[in-house]
Amino acid sequence: MASLSDFASLLASEGNIAVVGTARADGSVQASIVSAGVLDHPVTGTPVAALVARGDALKLRHWRRDPRATLVAQSGYRWVTVEGTVELAGPDDRLDGVDPGALPALLRSVFQAAGGTHEDWATFDRVMAEERRVAVLVTPTRVYSN
Repeated sequence: MASLSDFASLLASEGNIAVVGTARADGSVQASIVSAGVLDHPVTGTPVAALVARGDALKLRHWRRDPRATLVAQSGYRWVTVEGTVELAGPDDRLDGVDPGALPALLRSVFQAAGGTHEDWATFDRVMAEERRVAVLVTPTRVYSN
């Protein structure tokens, strides 16, 4: 049986790139490539898969309507899939237990968990705010692999 740590290991081996799938209103799947990572949930402390999304991303509209996601990491023919429920934390999406003033630090943490680095965190914070970036936290309900 695969685990979230298997997902994190596979992500790290391939530059933290994953495919994320969301459900459109008609039930079809919308997929995109994202940088993702694993970190502890800012409220519960349990490990979650996470990514940062632009405030105008179509996937955010999907998650606001249907908060489920599927993430797939792969390396060669090896893959790990995480299915789970989505929580959003951003300027337009309040997450209970996360103070709005803590959002910049949360976005930095997700970015770093996804392998990101930055030389000027003040600029990073400004750009994240301008783009209304959202921390996307996926609590696994199922993890599987080949």
